[in-house]
Order: sequence, then C-alpha cells, then structure tokens
Amino acid sequence: MSGSGREPVPLSAGEIPSSFDDNPEFFEEGRASKLWRKLRQEPLIPLGGLATCYALYMATKSIRAGDHHQTNRMFRARIYAQGFTLVAIVAGSIFYQDERLKRRTFEKALEEKKALEKRDKWLRELEARDAEDRAWREMVTQTERESNEVVREAKESLQRVKGAVEEKFSSKSMRERIVDDGWGPGTWVWRTKEAWRRM
Repeated sequence: MSGSGREPVPLSAGEIPSSFDDNPEFFEEGRASKLWRKLRQEPLIPLGGLATCYALYMATKSIRAGDHHQTNRMFRARIYAQGFTLVAIVAGSIFYQDERLKRRTFEKALEEKKALEKRDKWLRELEARDAEDRAWREMVTQTERESNEVVREAKESLQRVKGAVEEKFSSKSMRERIVDDGWGPGTWVWRTKEAWRRM
C-alpha cells in the first residue's frame, strides 16, 4: 500500500506518460510524412538540388549545341548551386540541432513504449495459455475421477449381483430351485389346468 492509501497502478494499466505529450510536433510518423516534414523545415536543400540538376541539364544541352560560353556558365552555376546546397545542409543541421535531439529522444521513448507493450502482450498471451492449460488439466482430472467412479460403481454392482446369484443358487441346485418355483418336470400339465380353471 502506498502512503496515500491506494495501491500502486502497474505500468501496463495505462499509457506511459511522456514529456512530449504536450507538444503536437512529436507524433509517430511514416516515411512520407517524415519526408514532407523535412521538406517544409528545410526547403532550401531540395531547391539547391533542383538548381544543380537544372545547371547540369543546361550544360549538357549547350555541349550538344556547341556553345562553349554557355557550357562554362552552366558548370559555374552547377558549382554555385552545389555550394548553396551544402551551405543549406550545414545551416539546417545547426538550426534544427535541438529539434533533432528532441526527436531522437522521442523516437527512443516510443521504441521503449512499443517494447513494453509487446512484452505485456506476450505476458498476457502466456497467462492465457497457462489458464487454458490449467483448465484442460482440470477437465482431464475431472474426467478421470468420473470414469474411476463409474468403474468403481460398476464393480460394486457386479459384486452385488454376483453375491446375490451365489446366495440364491448356493444352497440348492438349479434343478431343485426350478422345481420349487413350480417349473419342474410334469408341472406344465398342472399349470395348464389351473389356467383353464381361472378362465
């Protein structure tokens, strides 16, 4: 019991609180949403990449056309575009360093939460299987008890019938017993006469 008089709640009972709960920026995201977020945060990097590709395309076109001045200008533009892209990458990494550290911390906490949920699910599955195993064992034990009881009762009734038969036919022979019951040799005539008389 805790000091407040309530029992402590296990961690698996609810969601694990996080310091990122109050920040809507941090949520579990897929690849497409992550790419879109990075494009919105640092739009200069794809812009520099597009400028580099455009300069290379125009340089190739001017080489085919045989314009050496345009080719040199486009190669210089390519170098400037690559330098601009590199500066944008470095500036973005410096500017968003804190946010990246926070996101890494968030992703680590998310992985730990998923691992805990997976472990809890695994434990619940083991408990369910253990309960099924116990129920199955109890059912088998109950069935064995019932079958043993039936066998015991059958043996007892067989013993009783055997004892009654032995008691009935032990003192007299079978022929004597049949004669005493009125079914001996020659009694059928007497029984027939009695039956006609009653009619």
